Amino acid sequence: ILMVGKWFPTGAHKVGAAYGCLAPRIITGEFDPDYHKAVWPSTGNYCRGGAFDSKIMDTEAIAILPEEMSRERFEWLRDEAEATVIATPGSESNVKEIYDKCWELRETRDDVVIFNQFDEFGNAAWHYNITGSAIEEIYDLVKTDKSQLAAYVSATGSAGTIAAGDYLRTKFPFLKVVASEALQCPTILRNGFGAHRIEGIGDKHIPWIHNVKNTDAVTAIDDEDTMRLLRLFNEKEGHEYLKSIGVSDETIKNLPLMGISSIGNLLSAIKTAKYFEMNADDVIFTVATDSSAMYLSRIDELRKERGNYSELQAAKDYEKCLAGQVTDNMRELNYQDRRAIHNLKYFTWVEQQAKDIHDLEALWYDRSVWDTMFHQVQRWDELITEFNERTGLLKIL
Repeated sequence: ILMVGKWFPTGAHKVGAAYGCLAPRIITGEFDPDYHKAVWPSTGNYCRGGAFDSKIMDTEAIAILPEEMSRERFEWLRDEAEATVIATPGSESNVKEIYDKCWELRETRDDVVIFNQFDEFGNAAWHYNITGSAIEEIYDLVKTDKSQLAAYVSATGSAGTIAAGDYLRTKFPFLKVVASEALQCPTILRNGFGAHRIEGIGDKHIPWIHNVKNTDAVTAIDDEDTMRLLRLFNEKEGHEYLKSIGVSDETIKNLPLMGISSIGNLLSAIKTAKYFEMNADDVIFTVATDSSAMYLSRIDELRKERGNYSELQAAKDYEKCLAGQVTDNMRELNYQDRRAIHNLKYFTWVEQQAKDIHDLEALWYDRSVWDTMFHQVQRWDELITEFNERTGLLKIL
């Protein structure tokens, strides 16, 4: 079951995660909309969500993202959200360059507040409480007497979305939580690095807010598969081929609801089903963060680079990239695997971003830390109510 993010106001569900980071800062007085500028470091959808939230509040947003992200991202930020845009060197996996720009802003300006999705627990808390409970609600609607919620699959990215797995684990203890990343940058799978084309999932480090202890397996998806399927799912010839092999018109109509990382999540779900030998009673949930609307320029680029699409190419792409998915480049994680992955946080967060090593150890050993972080939203709700009462906002709505 694929949760669709297109119907959120920005066309991606990250608008909620951005709110989860912004709202606590406002109600505690750490962010003054009349003075501060909100800085949203991201590889795309999170900064779009933050810019949207900022515009609603009539406060200036500064979006920081790699210069090689899709054209649609930059156009949306400038034209729709009217945000200030800072393009940093590199592509999807150049997250460190984003962090460097954040440090530069901190050291040179006192009117900015950085909302770093990679270490803001509001990001994970939103997905834990909202995405997680939404999945549970949908499962209750579709389950049968034989059903089992068997797995939740999510690209790691900032590790916000995958936190829904922490919530689901409390309801379905035998659930498999599976992380997805790009084969060209297999940080979790092989401590690897490199550039890739699965936009929006970040790489080359382990986010501070990733509860690695709760991750059961990792899959690495070849970005070439996602790019080929992007064409299959969006080109006219691709649709004609799929129809010829019996795919329903309704399914074909909905394929553009998946962006590049959404396709990656789909392929990871297929690998998960095959690896754990699941059957029709096993229900797997994953997320379509955004739709193909953010990547039409990528399709144009592929058309110029490789020529017009054809039904023959569609058949090849279907067989190799979709039907041909197997369990290669996937690993089930034992305790020591997870510990080793968690330890990678040291190099990014302690050495480079000035986190305290004792806090890093607490994230692994102190079982209360994650529970406290995920459940702080109850207190935030109380503070939001108090804030609105003090300002008199509710009386004028």
